Amino acid sequence: MSQISHDRLLIIDFGSQVTQLIARRLRELNVYCEIHPYQKVTDAFLREMAPRAIIFSGGPDSVMREGSPRPPRAAYDLGVPILGICYGQQVMMQDLGGKVEAGEHATAEFGRAYVTPTGVASGFVEGWFDAGAREQVWMSHGDHVSEIAPGFEVLGTSPGAPFAITADQARRFYAVQFHPEVHHTPNGARLYENFVRLAGFKGDWTMGAYREEAIAKIRAQVGDKRVICGLSGGVDSSVAAVLIHEAIGDQLTCVFVDHGLLRQGEAEEVVAMFRDNYNIPLIHADEADLFLGELEGVSDPEIKRKTIGRLFIDVFQKYAGQIEGAEFLAQGTLYPDVIESVSFSGGPSVTIKSHHNVGGLPEKMGLKLVEPLRELFKDEVRALGRELGLPQSFIGRHPFPGPGLAIRCPGEITREKLEILRKADAVYIDQIRKHGLYDEIWQAFVAILPVRTVGVMGDGRTYDFACALRAVTSVDGMTADYYPFTHDFLGETATRIINEVKGINRVTYDITSKPPGTIEWE
Repeated sequence: MSQISHDRLLIIDFGSQVTQLIARRLRELNVYCEIHPYQKVTDAFLREMAPRAIIFSGGPDSVMREGSPRPPRAAYDLGVPILGICYGQQVMMQDLGGKVEAGEHATAEFGRAYVTPTGVASGFVEGWFDAGAREQVWMSHGDHVSEIAPGFEVLGTSPGAPFAITADQARRFYAVQFHPEVHHTPNGARLYENFVRLAGFKGDWTMGAYREEAIAKIRAQVGDKRVICGLSGGVDSSVAAVLIHEAIGDQLTCVFVDHGLLRQGEAEEVVAMFRDNYNIPLIHADEADLFLGELEGVSDPEIKRKTIGRLFIDVFQKYAGQIEGAEFLAQGTLYPDVIESVSFSGGPSVTIKSHHNVGGLPEKMGLKLVEPLRELFKDEVRALGRELGLPQSFIGRHPFPGPGLAIRCPGEITREKLEILRKADAVYIDQIRKHGLYDEIWQAFVAILPVRTVGVMGDGRTYDFACALRAVTSVDGMTADYYPFTHDFLGETATRIINEVKGINRVTYDITSKPPGTIEWE
């Protein structure tokens, strides 16, 4: 459990796919919260954590099934406000004396719905309903509450959910059948704002406060020992490195493994930023020949990822061995990584693709972990980076995968294809910046395709590579949609790439969402 000193809000996770969005909404209100699966939340856990408020998430189960997920009974006896969402509402009603019935067509609701107020005054819905108006919400339920628990009253109704919003105002228990955390409940954030206000949160979870606390924790953990940090050049590891350096100075050494699969000018940019701007001890491990040599002839994407991951560990270990007295390994682990490492059901999940990280290194090298970002979401890491003074041009960069251009080069990797890809990608990003679109896009890149196509340039025939442009919008990378460029932009960009990049004679645009596709091509 976290050692954060702020008032805490506990989110008990019953398996909803959007539980992380609840936490994001609360963090945006400067409220510190933690997500824990219901199996972990025992009476002893509640006593130790001492949350100021609790939220029950949604979930896929039915409260009428024997053995379905439940919160500990002690949660209701803490005397703190509780908000139940969807399945969380049904659990609350069932536990406290109400009734839930199995879904029928007439009472099930999936998708957009509208809630109208009953006129009962409550701080929970203050400012939410306009006078006499209805509010759009997002429903996703089969079962429904058929009788509310004693002490509750109805604040809002919808055609399929007569108890869409209920409250026991004396005990500060609130429950909604819809999902206020999702984009499709446009004013849902107001309900969270009201809830945390009713719970008495001060809204003191800021990056300035986090920075001071994190520095104190790093100093207490590390003492006078040395730390090594695997620097990828991405935002997460860079912010972690600058934060740790602020805490312990030259006790930190960064190892930047250049695998030859970076974007144009990227290695030079990273090295210059850390050596010149921050004066952080840095080992630049130029191992491009090793990586590209091992990847020669490899076309299977999983083998590519695993080869890069294995070589990264070998190379990192080689250079880390040159740092005498290192006892700690720093990683840019984020809160979503922590949440996703705890399986809700305890069962296996499908591996879509292997992830490139330094997993296994701490045990192999006998090192202890320093993970100063493990309580933060991605947008909070960027806010911390700004707090630490990293340049906005760097903090705002699009995500870049650990395996780099290897997974933007389907099929066999060659130096020729990588050079073509770097140049095409540089033109594409330059176009996006020139048109003022960079910050509207979550991630954009070029993939070079494993096919050659016939073209005509001047009076001659060409037989060169085709490439695909990819640009997506997203909040957290879990789901994504393609960016709707204008045809004029795409035409102008394709013309520039074909004219300026020797080796490409055909440009396509990828309009696949995630799901069913992934953001990267491999």
